[in-house]
Parts: sequence; structure tokens; C-alpha cells
Amino acid sequence: MGHGHAHRAPAGVDEAVEVGGPGRTALLVALGMAAVATVVGLVVWWPSGDASEVESAQYAADGVTFPVGEVRDVGEPCPFDEAPPEGCGLVTVEVDGRDVDVQVPPEVINAGLARGDSVELLKTPAADGAESTYSYFATDRDGTLVWLLLLFLVVVLAIARWRGLFALIGLAFGAAVVWWFLLPALLDGASGVGVALTGASAIMFVVLYMTHGLSMRTSTALAGTLVGIAITGLLSVVAVADARLTGISDDAGGVLRAYGDGLDFPSLLGCALVIAGLGVLNDVTITQASAVWELRAASPQASRWEIYAGAMRIGRDHIASTIYTIVFAYVGTALLVLMLLSIYDRSLLELRSTEQLAEEIVRTLVTSIGLVLAVPATTALGVLIVAPTRPGAPPSPGHE
Repeated sequence: MGHGHAHRAPAGVDEAVEVGGPGRTALLVALGMAAVATVVGLVVWWPSGDASEVESAQYAADGVTFPVGEVRDVGEPCPFDEAPPEGCGLVTVEVDGRDVDVQVPPEVINAGLARGDSVELLKTPAADGAESTYSYFATDRDGTLVWLLLLFLVVVLAIARWRGLFALIGLAFGAAVVWWFLLPALLDGASGVGVALTGASAIMFVVLYMTHGLSMRTSTALAGTLVGIAITGLLSVVAVADARLTGISDDAGGVLRAYGDGLDFPSLLGCALVIAGLGVLNDVTITQASAVWELRAASPQASRWEIYAGAMRIGRDHIASTIYTIVFAYVGTALLVLMLLSIYDRSLLELRSTEQLAEEIVRTLVTSIGLVLAVPATTALGVLIVAPTRPGAPPSPGHE
């Protein structure tokens, strides 16, 4: 242990670890091939914009606008379980220079809508010169969204500093890939899993190197992430087909099917499974690569098996906590569905094969399997890259 610390370079653990030549070369070649495959996928599936499987959908009828007004008065909410009294659920809104009364769902009033709040109305022009009609569309939540976003940026930059800034830039790049490549390509009818693998790979190449720097440690984490993505993609294809999942489990799927009957919804579900586990997968592979490098720096003469065993002890703890994260994240997103299922006169076990519940179970299990298998894969790759130092040998000049 003392020998390892004596040779640790001031720049950090990357300089303190000897990197084996053949392992380094093999890893870089494999990543190069993955990068080429990613570029090919981007070229092949890049959306053309003129051959979409989904017809263009108009959000509202011609002439309809969405003015924002200020709430002047809030009436009593209408009751859910009895005949509503006259005048209940009315909210007075000042808009376009005058006050208008609009009917508002009771849950909106119960959520705390009050005088001074801003609401977005739907203004429908009337024919033959009559006055336009107004109806409630949404509560204006820009103020809350802005202060939450600013708080998020301040917290990330104050605590993570430059790493946080690079992570935010990487997050913006990932969002751009999803918005300008993944979604349009899916709407063009491209292979869901193929597009997911390509988009996820492109995101990880940029995000990992931008956030964690150019190093063999980052390259190892990237390789482990790509292995986990590939496993998740393969499992998603098999599981979705074997479970005969339709990929349409909510209202959004039904609406999208109405506009794009040619879409392959099971393939879209496979894409969703790959993207769903991307962030957590990246987290565990970075942790495992760092664990291998730290253990090697602390014990330069330890055997590869000793380093692997030590890193896997760390990995097992991380696997346990991350699985909790995945499961409870899905419980949070599907909470209302679970509550609805719980009040039926059949148990959850009896309802396990329904589309909604089975889809969540498959999503959780597929992403968890990909995550768990990525841990030993990343650890093994790292152990093969970082070579033990021969007793009495000087530090190698060829380390990262």
C-alpha cells in the first residue's frame, strides 16, 4: 500500500496507474468500432422529415388562441359525488381587457388556485361577429418552473463546480439527441431498439468524456456502459415479444396510434426500455471503473483477481442501492395506476398480466438485469486494462 502511494502522481489516480499496452489497444479499437457503428446508425436512421409514419397533427382548430389572464375570483369547487349546485367551479379571469367566467375542474381549485394566479385560457372565435368564448386550458406554472430550474443550476454548479457545468452541457446534448434525432427517427418508422442503441451510444460518448475527462478510466466506463446498453436492448426485444406487449398502455399511446397507425409500438416500447436505464447505468459503470483505478493505485502489485474481487465488493453494494432506485422510481411514476389497481376487487398478483402492470414489471426487470450485468463487465474490463506492477520495477512511462 505504501509503495502505491509513493508513486501516485499529483495529477490524480489516472497518472498513478500503469495501463497495459495490449488491453489499452484492444479497448480503444473496440470503442473506435462502436463509434463508427454509432455514426453509421445516425446516418442510416437520421430523420428525413418527408417520410413520417405519423401525419401532422394540428393542436387546435384554426383561429383558436391561448391567452394568459389573471384570476380575479375563485368559486367553490363542484363536488365529485353529487349533483353540482349552480355556479360551482366558476373562476373569474381578467383577460383581453375584460373579466370572463370560466368553468374549472374541481381538482384545479382544490390544488390551491387563488386570486392573483395566472391561467392559460382557450379562446375560440365565434362566427358571424359574435363574442369569442373562453374555457380553462391550464394553470400558468412558469414562475415555479423558473425558480426550480435556477435552484437546480445553482446547487449543481456550487457543489459540483466544473464537473457540474460539464454535466449540464452533456445533459443539454442528450436532450438535443432525443429531440432532434431519436423522436423524429421513431416517427419516421425506424427501428425502435436500433434508434435507441444509436442515440444512447452517441449520448454516452459525449457525456462521459465531457463530464469525466479523456482517460482510460473513462474509456473503460464507456465500454461497460455500451455493454450494458447492448444487453438491455437485446433483453427488451426478447421480453417485449415474449410477453406479447402492445406498447400502448395509456392515453398517449392511443392518441399517437390515431395519428400514426404505421408505427411499431412494441418496438417503441423496446426503445423506451433502453433509454429508461441509461442514467443509472452510466452511474454504476463510472463507479466501478473508478473503484478499479483506486484499488490498483493503492495496491500496484496486487493480482488482477484481487483487484477484481475488491472492486466487485464495492459493486455489489452499489447494485443493491441502485436497484432500489430503479424500482422506487417506477413506483413513483406509476403511483396512480398502482393505486387504481389496488382498489379493484382483484389482487395485484391477479392483475400482473394486464398491459399497464406487465409493462412496468418488464421495464423494471429488463433495466435492472442490464444494470447488474454491466457491473462485472465494467470491472473485468478495468482489471484487464490496469496492469499490476512487477516487484522492484520502476513506474511505467506508458500509463494514462
